[in-house]
Amino acid sequence: MSGAHVLEAERIGVRFGGVTALTEVDLRLSPGEVCGLIGPNGAGKTTFFDVVSGIRRPDSGRVLLDGTDVTRRSPVWRARHGMRRTFQRQQLFGQLTVADHLLVAQEWRRGGTDAARIRDLLTSCGLSDLATSYAGTLPVGRARMVELARAAADRPRVLLLDEPASGMTAEERGLLASVVRTLAEETECAVLLVEHNVAFVMELCSRVVVLDLGAVLAEGSPEAVRADRRVREAYLGTQENHTPTHSSHT
Repeated sequence: MSGAHVLEAERIGVRFGGVTALTEVDLRLSPGEVCGLIGPNGAGKTTFFDVVSGIRRPDSGRVLLDGTDVTRRSPVWRARHGMRRTFQRQQLFGQLTVADHLLVAQEWRRGGTDAARIRDLLTSCGLSDLATSYAGTLPVGRARMVELARAAADRPRVLLLDEPASGMTAEERGLLASVVRTLAEETECAVLLVEHNVAFVMELCSRVVVLDLGAVLAEGSPEAVRADRRVREAYLGTQENHTPTHSSHT
């Protein structure tokens, strides 16, 4: 496959019994790209993330990471080869400190940790003052930033962010966007994010993919997607000015 793409999902199909969740979904990410995946509840966004990250095996299609077919590889294998993911529901260890979360993310290599990388991430994510705080004591917005910092600690090739802005204040969302842009630009990490806050997606992402009923409805620049009549009828007309305070399964 083309070396221009770090992640390639080709003709992904998923069925749950007699229900089709995804139908021939194609999506490709280039190094340093920030792409948004949006659509109504039930469109298949989280199912697609589960396939890409290895949690669910597709019924058809394949996933490639840096040109290697990883469709049958485990989530752990994918993580150790450069793919990281955050989840809608927070996945922190309440008894560990903020700094410990970043150390754990690097520890699997057994070659020592990159203290400078950890220090830089704590600073850029606005967590320096919380480095020794226990994760279980943090408010939602700060906890989300810990998840992002942990996912980025080992310099991923692909970063999958599932509802990263959920529960954040406007100020926290601004910081989140800044950190994601910097990761993409400075490390050429490819970022794919699912997010219900459409305004946030349109501001942050250079490309947007719209899922509806398990299929790709539209794809292109934020401007092109906004102007697409089918997208407005299926989704944007009721969502673009709505900023949810919590997320639901998608």
